[in-house]
Parts: sequence; C-alpha cells; structure tokens
Amino acid sequence: MIKKFLTTIFFVISTICAYTQELEARVMINADRVGSKVDKKIFQTLQQALNSFLNNQKWTRENFQTNEKINCQFLLNISDQISENVYKASLSVQAARPIYNTSYESPLVNFIDEQVTFRYIEFQPLAFNENRISGSEPLSANLTAILAFYVNLILGMDYDSFSLNTGTLYFNKMQNIVNNAPEGSDIVGWKAFDGMRNRYWMMDNLTNPKYKDIREAFFTYYRLGLDKMYDKEPEARASILAALLKLEAFHAEFNNTMILPLFLQGKQRELIGIYKKATPELKNKARDILMKIDVTNANTYKQELK
Repeated sequence: MIKKFLTTIFFVISTICAYTQELEARVMINADRVGSKVDKKIFQTLQQALNSFLNNQKWTRENFQTNEKINCQFLLNISDQISENVYKASLSVQAARPIYNTSYESPLVNFIDEQVTFRYIEFQPLAFNENRISGSEPLSANLTAILAFYVNLILGMDYDSFSLNTGTLYFNKMQNIVNNAPEGSDIVGWKAFDGMRNRYWMMDNLTNPKYKDIREAFFTYYRLGLDKMYDKEPEARASILAALLKLEAFHAEFNNTMILPLFLQGKQRELIGIYKKATPELKNKARDILMKIDVTNANTYKQELK
C-alpha cells in the first residue's frame, strides 16, 4: 500500500516536472556604445535579471512540455545614457517555430524595435502585472512592459500557426498593454502618432477585424504547408502558394501595414528553398507573388527562382 502510494506521488511529481514555462528565451545586452563613466557590470546584472524574468514567469494558463517551449532571442542594444540610470536602446526580437517531423525551425518573429527607453538601478526587482502595467515609476516599468508585449506577440503568432485564430487571446493582451502603457516625455512607441512602425500599429494590425484574412494565411502557411513538407511535399507547396495568394490579395488592399513585412521578415531563404524544386508553373507563380509582396528581396527571388 505504501509502495503504491509512493509510486502515485512519484508519477504526479514527474508529470508536473515534465511541464515548464512557455519560453526558451535568451537575452543578450550590448552596451559597447555607452560611455566609460557607466559601470558595465550593471548591464551584466540586468541581463541575468531579464533572462530570469522571461524564463521564470508564467505567461499563459497552459502547461508546456519541455519540447514545446518556444525558442526566442532578445538583443537589447543600448546606445546611450540620457540621464542618470536612464538608457536609450533598440530591442531585436527573434523567435522560431519547429516544423513537424524535422529538425528545422521556421522564423516566426524577426523584428527590431528602435524606441526603447528605460530606467534601471542595479538589483532593482523586475516585475510585470498586466492589470497594473504602468507602475509607480513609468520609465522603470517601460522595459518590462515592452518585453511582455513581445512575449505576447510571440505567443500569439505561435498559437495562430498551429490552430486558426487561437492567438487572439495574446493579441488582446498586447492591446491591453498598449492601452495601459507607461507614459512620459521620454517614452515612445506606444501611441499612433509615435510613427507608422511601432508597437501601437503592430497591435492594431493583429487585432483589427479588417485584417483577419492575413491570420488565416499564417495558419495555412505553417500548419497546412510547412508541417506537411516532410511527407506530402506537393500538397504542402500548393497550400503555401494558397497562403501567398492570400498575402498578395491583402497587399493589394492594404499596402502599408506592419503585419505583412513582419510575417515575411527572415523568410526569404525558406521560401526560395520551398519553390526551388517546384514545377516551373508553381515556381513562376510563387516568384511573381513574392516579388510583388516582398519588394526588398525582389531581385533575389528573380534570380533564385528562374
């Protein structure tokens, strides 16, 4: 009886331990451009604190198995100290999604936020509460609010790629963060008038019902396309082309959004690899669409998908 009880306890503990937080996040800080008057050890402490903040916090109500954790990287590139303990930086955010039956990971998010300003005093606690985002000191709260915003972007994109529109909860959390973001003269990126490529417009693109078709294209691209490349390659290519056709229609109607470049960023080599071995007809269709919706890489598509 005791043995059975102990076996049951062991099973429960093992089951709990098999589940972890959602992210496999790595934060790096580059402070090479900050003047010599600043003790660089502060940024080592901050880097450790940010890694703990991202990896130890529970971001969803679901349990993730270890092999389900989302690989993501955050590079905080500090460019200047604008006042005592207050820094200006950019934040590079990258995340990848594993593709079924392969060791390959497809780019999910690849974005640089140039509007990061924050206050940090060494060893100060880092915290985020989605119901009280701004905190008592806006500049101190700004950094964790920005990170939480991008965590929810990653989660929303990841969920949408596996099941249609299941990322809505996390995009709504992004909206809540924007609506309650810290405010101050040095804080930018949260308002519509702060520019056309900022957190506000990213949130708007992902929560606005008029842009809903592009989220269906995301799902088609990943779940019906890439995830089937291993054993149903022709069918997968056709699905990916269907997704590209949706993106082409979206581009024709809404040609100045953040969401389309966000999706295409980092996918150039992946898309070329998908259609390099396709039939001439399929390859030509894909090339023509890609040259239209991803103008920055148009010449590369033209050369590689002849």
